[in-house]
Amino acid sequence: MAFPAPRSSRLTGSVPASVAALNRRTLLGGALGVGALAGLGACGSDSPSTGGTGGGGAAGPVKFGMNEAKGSGPAYERLAAMADAYTKKTGAQVSQNAVDHNTFQESITTYLQGTPDDVFTWFAGYRMAQFAEGGQIADISDVWPIDGLGDAFKKASTAADGKQYFVPVSYYPWAVFHRKSVFEKNGWTQPKTLDELNALMEDMQGKKVTPFAFAAKDAWAPMGTFDILNMRINGYDFHMALTKGEKTWDSPEVKKVFETWKTLLPYHQENSLGRTWQEAATSMANGECGMYLLGTFVVDGVPTEAQEDLDFFTFPELDASIGSDALDAPIDGFCVSSNAQDEDAAKAFIKWLGTAEAADAANNAASAPMIAANSGASTAKYGELQKKSVEVVQNAKSIAQFLDRDTNADLANTVITASLQEFIKAPNDIDKITASIQQQAQSILG
Repeated sequence: MAFPAPRSSRLTGSVPASVAALNRRTLLGGALGVGALAGLGACGSDSPSTGGTGGGGAAGPVKFGMNEAKGSGPAYERLAAMADAYTKKTGAQVSQNAVDHNTFQESITTYLQGTPDDVFTWFAGYRMAQFAEGGQIADISDVWPIDGLGDAFKKASTAADGKQYFVPVSYYPWAVFHRKSVFEKNGWTQPKTLDELNALMEDMQGKKVTPFAFAAKDAWAPMGTFDILNMRINGYDFHMALTKGEKTWDSPEVKKVFETWKTLLPYHQENSLGRTWQEAATSMANGECGMYLLGTFVVDGVPTEAQEDLDFFTFPELDASIGSDALDAPIDGFCVSSNAQDEDAAKAFIKWLGTAEAADAANNAASAPMIAANSGASTAKYGELQKKSVEVVQNAKSIAQFLDRDTNADLANTVITASLQEFIKAPNDIDKITASIQQQAQSILG
């Protein structure tokens, strides 16, 4: 999932196109999801080093920073299962430091500057490259290649210096989710154009169903709406140029995105600033809302009995000349801290985490599977949502990582999140909001 990252860091620098964005041809090297800090201290371990995994170091005790709190759901179950499977395989103890997701992301800079865990969960793209350039994460080029992870994933793991700092484990597309039974009951079909979407939303409102579930208490969540509207209105290339500071936030193109969003807000749940994404998912699951734009991790917020009833579609085109073949599909995975106590043991563990064996251990233990990055991983536990997700990503022409992964951390988390929440509160202040973002973006990006 795409979540806020540090508010106190400022890491800048250029990022290669292979890191900032992946197109359809490079993304699909194989099957492609989902995937403070205990006082910001790491859990200790005194177990002896035993066993070996080959390549990148010898297996030994390792501390594992996990961005999911114990008992929080399938995402935690998957991470814990991988750690346990590694211990069973090698005899090396993995000390699990399981922390609430938002707390982990918001505290990541302090965490890395203190006594971080040896291996920790993180994201591909600009966010990984920033930490690589800042020296907070270790070069793990010697663990590559990893069997089952193709060139696309290697590129997504590569920073500006041409070295790898990341091992992918999963990916997931953002799309518009709904319950099949609710659509069938009301005679609704998945819209492909703006006119069809408008007609659907009007019919939903006429039947006392709020068209879109919406949550903004989790400050990252509205970024998904901005991303898809910008890519549908201005195109993928413009969107990526905006994230790099090559286009301006106070431009007519960006203002058009906000103007369009303004017209859609009446079809979204009210009081979104006080609602979590899990609560919004529940609103969609119980039929109070007809649709929800989110990543496939939405299943983690839906009752088990409703999960098989879920379906999704990519957000419809808003401009025929732009089309609808771009989407967000973030890649999750792992990094090694540059302050790892035993770098060889950390590299042995992180290389194993990228294997099909690790992915299978995760999915076999969890109540909901991730879409494994490793092409050799079993798909036996994939439901229709996971299978369709693979197909949708394969058919996409352009893939973005998500706004708070594609741009500078300070800009994303000290400026854009607050500005999007301000827009939701005061959608008539578009000129003021976009001017403010641009002024701060220029200061941050230079």
